[in-house]
Amino acid sequence: MSQRSPQLRSPGGAGWHSGEGKDVSPPAQPPMSVVKSIEVVLPKDTVYLAGSNIDGQVVLTLNSTLVDPVVKVELVGRGYVEWNEEIGETRDYSRDVICNNKADYVHKTKTFPIKDNWLRAGSHTFDFHFNLPPRLPSTFNSKIGHVSYFVQALCMGREHILAKKRLYLLVQGISEFRQRNLTQNPILVEVEKKVSYSCCSQGWVRLQVQMVKNTFVPGENVTFTTEIRNNTGKYIKTVVFALYAHVQYEGFTPNAERRQRADSSELLRQVANAHIPAFNSTTVVSAFTLPLVLSVSNCSQENEIMQTSYELVVTIHLPWSLSTVKARLPIIITSRREDQDSCPQVVESPNEDQLV
Repeated sequence: MSQRSPQLRSPGGAGWHSGEGKDVSPPAQPPMSVVKSIEVVLPKDTVYLAGSNIDGQVVLTLNSTLVDPVVKVELVGRGYVEWNEEIGETRDYSRDVICNNKADYVHKTKTFPIKDNWLRAGSHTFDFHFNLPPRLPSTFNSKIGHVSYFVQALCMGREHILAKKRLYLLVQGISEFRQRNLTQNPILVEVEKKVSYSCCSQGWVRLQVQMVKNTFVPGENVTFTTEIRNNTGKYIKTVVFALYAHVQYEGFTPNAERRQRADSSELLRQVANAHIPAFNSTTVVSAFTLPLVLSVSNCSQENEIMQTSYELVVTIHLPWSLSTVKARLPIIITSRREDQDSCPQVVESPNEDQLV
């Protein structure tokens, strides 16, 4: 008994036929979009101070004529924090509770006028200007929360978004910190620790850290002097310098109960090869450059979802005694318009500390 082969129509017919006799339409070619591209043009790598101006352009390129278009640009700034909080036996149950919080800092929109309500094919440039509010937190990002700012351009036609482009900004908050005399006050921290080594031997290590000031602005050079007295029979090989940011987050449970979460991160770190002999002392002069954007110290008026403090920690590791010696110095980060104008140009931090 013979079988008939399934018939296939040619592509020029009404449609394709599979071997099972079902019609399969050929893949349709998507129509070419009327919008070729939309771009936001801003100065590259600019850090915007709170209260400053943002001047830029939106460049819209069309493949064909667009009738009744809506072209606009938005400035958006917002913050959000979220973490899981473990509730233990003290509350008679054990489960994770999601704590979160959010804040809207700025949202401005500019819609560009379109002459005769149509745009021809080609490129079109629209100038825009925004003014940032004077009280804003700095751009920030961590595993728990973030504060972000962006400029977003949109092209719409008949209530449909045809193209969208988002460009994120670096914003530095400005504090109301007015105690200018603190910038001239020196700070000195001294720590001494008794240590045991080689079974029954004992000695002590003294660590002294001095700064001519402890108030800085983002991008500024920070210098400090460390004096180490090694009154033991062992060598001290290295000294570690680190700048930490301590952040206190504010959030709410689903039942609107206020919660707080503390978290710390290391911003900068240097290691000096000290090689301090037994019963000897050494002075280490260190320097590093602060990041260009930093949250202002404990400025709750600008940021209602998190507060930040800073600390310089100098650590001497003593592996032969299984202990460490640490000195902690509070660092204040402030920012005013005049501070930024007088701040020196950023230079690369030295890779190694100078031994005196």
